[in-house]
Amino acid sequence: MERRTVLRAAAIGAGATAFSGSLWRQAAAYPALPGTGPYGALRAADANGVMLPSGFTSRVIARTGQTVAGTGYTWHQAPDGGACFADGSGWIYVSNAEVSSSSGGGASAVKFNGSGSVTGAYRILSGTNRNCAGGATPWNTWLSCEEVSGGYVYETDPWGVNASVRRAAMGRFNHEAAAADPVRRVIYLTEDESDGCFYRFVPSTWGNLSSGTLQVLRESSGTLSWVNVPDPDGSPAPTRDQVSGAKLFNGGEGCYYRDNICYFTTKGDNRVWAYNASANTIAVIYDDNVSGAPLTGVDNITAASVGDLYVAEDGGNMEICVITPGDVIAPFLRVTGQSGSEITGPAFNPAGNRLYFSSQRGTSGSSTGGITYEVTGPFRTSL
Repeated sequence: MERRTVLRAAAIGAGATAFSGSLWRQAAAYPALPGTGPYGALRAADANGVMLPSGFTSRVIARTGQTVAGTGYTWHQAPDGGACFADGSGWIYVSNAEVSSSSGGGASAVKFNGSGSVTGAYRILSGTNRNCAGGATPWNTWLSCEEVSGGYVYETDPWGVNASVRRAAMGRFNHEAAAADPVRRVIYLTEDESDGCFYRFVPSTWGNLSSGTLQVLRESSGTLSWVNVPDPDGSPAPTRDQVSGAKLFNGGEGCYYRDNICYFTTKGDNRVWAYNASANTIAVIYDDNVSGAPLTGVDNITAASVGDLYVAEDGGNMEICVITPGDVIAPFLRVTGQSGSEITGPAFNPAGNRLYFSSQRGTSGSSTGGITYEVTGPFRTSL
């Protein structure tokens, strides 16, 4: 169930759906293949240097070291993982800062009203190291993950009212991303190591991450199981080395849960995986070993309500590619003139008609050149 396989209906589980009522294509024999995406070809770059399909437009929301328009807040360095949260008729976009604590590591937020105008910007986490990706919780907090050896997960308030809290029970390792599964009441976690693992945290009480059990995915004779990690603090042995037979993944990156399936990426082999929690199976739904593969340097991942997956590139052609439930993968956008950067933090607003993302290092190719964008357009709402 790895290379050259797909997520079949049987793997989805009896009666379960992959996305909002539409089954992942049953007849396909391979992972997603290059083809024509749902929005057609990319047009020439706009004034912001972004190539988009017809009908879509971009705007710059924030730039590293500059004041966010309409606010008094200076945007952070190296914007990385992000998510959106509903805020009345508006929403909030949060963004990590993948730099050291001395350079402003942590996370920031931008607040929008119902018409999409920026109404505020502020810091929600400070004093942490290389906050790479993370994930939203069903109780509207942002889990910001430290991508360092012995890194922690920090639970933060997107509104900036409540103080951030270090969640040590979720383990100390090279954290990358997190995704909440409200059905099984667990948080899935990826690890950015060439021999990293795929974890889940089982809170003692759902909605409270102060205590619980860290588990790692193990595979034996093709059967998957979740096994407790003896020492979640990663001492004296790293968490990935504590359980014999733990299934290893080559550089875990982005992670996103929807309808019983946790999608995650591995950059070392340029794959997109689907862990079906209902059936307890795992499959590769994209692998760049196919001819003409458009997606390389897989990184952050998110999904539209219709079921399309959006995967950002760390390098490659500086694209966000879309994988449809029809097993087609195609570029959705490309940022030009920024080959020394990477695409980070893709996230949709609650209505699903605006997509946010960042170019982490911008045109300067350094952590001081980050740019955060918004794309607006006719995102499809049905297949």
